Amino acid sequence: MSNKIKKKIVLLFGPTASGKSKLALDIAEKFDGEIINADSMQVYKEIKILSARPDKSKIMHHFYGFISAKEKFSVGKWYELVQKKIKQIKKRKKVPVVVGGTGLYFRALTDGLVKIPEVEKKDFSYLNPIGRWMMGNHYYKKNPTIFEGINRNDIQRVSRAISVYEGTGLTLKEWQTKENKKYFKSSDFIKLCLLPPKNELEKKIKNRFNKMLKNGALNEVRNYKKKFLEPASNISANSIIGIYEIGLYQQKSINIKEVKERVLIKTRQYAKRQYTWQRGQMKDWKQFNDTNYLDLRKKILSYLSKT
Repeated sequence: MSNKIKKKIVLLFGPTASGKSKLALDIAEKFDGEIINADSMQVYKEIKILSARPDKSKIMHHFYGFISAKEKFSVGKWYELVQKKIKQIKKRKKVPVVVGGTGLYFRALTDGLVKIPEVEKKDFSYLNPIGRWMMGNHYYKKNPTIFEGINRNDIQRVSRAISVYEGTGLTLKEWQTKENKKYFKSSDFIKLCLLPPKNELEKKIKNRFNKMLKNGALNEVRNYKKKFLEPASNISANSIIGIYEIGLYQQKSINIKEVKERVLIKTRQYAKRQYTWQRGQMKDWKQFNDTNYLDLRKKILSYLSKT
């Protein structure tokens, strides 16, 4: 094993269902590493199956299923926890392997993060599409740069942008251009990015959801809904794909075929946003687009050995 990798932090980004959790395990086994979660939905205790949380293994995993869906969790909190954990892992002479599909988490790690003051959280996810458009328009007229760099269809991010603007008088973009709190240098990272062809990914998404249903996703949603009764719209875990659709099925509003169709569409849209993020924000990451897992594994392990 190259001694160089011992000093590095391995980052592994990929769209949903691209096989990155399995790959992270192989990397950690080969290079004596520990795995850190960089997926904003895998942090919640109550949803293991639908968030595709990895199974327990002999490799140490950190920040998976460790908070309740009732708790507020932000990229800022994740960043503070993870920078401390990376330092602990390095002290143990192990390699931190940070894996996930949440682009904002990776950007915080590589570019640093500004500490935005605590603001009152607004949530507009209850609005219908016309209501959302009118609300967005209202704030856009107030300040045309309020949604800069934000996908207007991502209601969580739109709500956050409005909360920050209302609470501080500055847009998210203005906060992000302030002096960043950085814990690591660019040279500390090895950045890997999975980019499977979209048609291959779609097959994997379909197979994975069928597996989730077999493994008890219906029960998981039933228990989740019982625990939170009428889950408040501002619970972040509600945006895990499949919760809403399975909920409709359990109310007998749609059949299982429609559940599968809707989940596939939503997951495809989510993967598309991840590809867009990668194109715009990860130009300096080493890309791998192999569809055969063994080929992919071989290439990545060989690349890391030479790094």
